[in-house]
Amino acid sequence: MAEPKKRVLSGMRPTGRLHLGNLHGALVNWVALQRRDDLDCFFFSADWHALTTGYADTSSIRTDEREMILDWLAAGLDPVRSTIFVQSAVPEHAELYLLFGMVTPTPWLERVPTYKEQQQELRDRDLGTHGFLGYPLLQAADIAAYRASLVPVGQDQVAHLELTREVLRRFNHLYGELFPEPQPLLTVVPKVIGIDGRKMSKSYGNSLWLGEEAESTKKKIMGATTDPARVRRQDKGNPENCGIFYLHQLYSSGERVREVDAGCRSAGIGCVDCKKWLLEGLLPAQAELRERRAAIAAKPRLVREIVEDGNGRARRAAGETLEKVREAMKLGPLDEEG
Repeated sequence: MAEPKKRVLSGMRPTGRLHLGNLHGALVNWVALQRRDDLDCFFFSADWHALTTGYADTSSIRTDEREMILDWLAAGLDPVRSTIFVQSAVPEHAELYLLFGMVTPTPWLERVPTYKEQQQELRDRDLGTHGFLGYPLLQAADIAAYRASLVPVGQDQVAHLELTREVLRRFNHLYGELFPEPQPLLTVVPKVIGIDGRKMSKSYGNSLWLGEEAESTKKKIMGATTDPARVRRQDKGNPENCGIFYLHQLYSSGERVREVDAGCRSAGIGCVDCKKWLLEGLLPAQAELRERRAAIAAKPRLVREIVEDGNGRARRAAGETLEKVREAMKLGPLDEEG
């Protein structure tokens, strides 16, 4: 008898177009996972999670969601191999979030590192809400609703996943062994450097968009920050201090990467040469993504049909889990008289 497939669960907040950091930090990994015959993959738009910090203005959620899912499909997510769905279309997430809240001590949530970090970073928003405090618990419900055992995450999400594991241990102790403890699948590419030398992020305005137009890509790359030690052409540098070198490792051949590494350290090449060589690999890759995305966007109903189908599949899977949860917690139907 064949071993049952392990379930994989991951999601993104719907914030619109994705950048190359999202592509290499998450999507490339998702596409590889969906190709494995031993895995059953679920990927979702985390629209409820978007409300935890953006509840004051929800006007663009659906538009941003469509743009994001177009990028997913252009990057290679296959709705036949993966279940692509919207979080809020599966109310079982909310029910499980409520039930987990009944057994989770508040201090567990308050000690999650990002709780205080984001309050400091997003001072312009009122984050003194139950929803923001409970964000990691909703994440636990997202994972547990599918009894997922593998969760692709970045290093910054490992603390949240550990909370999930603690909550599931507590639930299993109280009501019986129902949930597996999910294990993290750390991304192969921990970060992609943006054009200003910092981690690529929409909030920094330093991103290269997935499938960005050639002229825009060229302009950004040619104006990008490089190793600060190379003030003059003859100055020797350290490629590990340069975001362009990180992109070379993603878009250039191994031979070219070695050539860039040696040339930078010896001042044998200048930063302009280095950037032009990068564009030789980056521009064709961007063009391919752009063409795939345009072909999908030309079929307006396609994304909606894919998501509606995925919502149904996700609801069936989550519904099976919630039946088991209600039974374990003695919250099933009333017994018949007699």
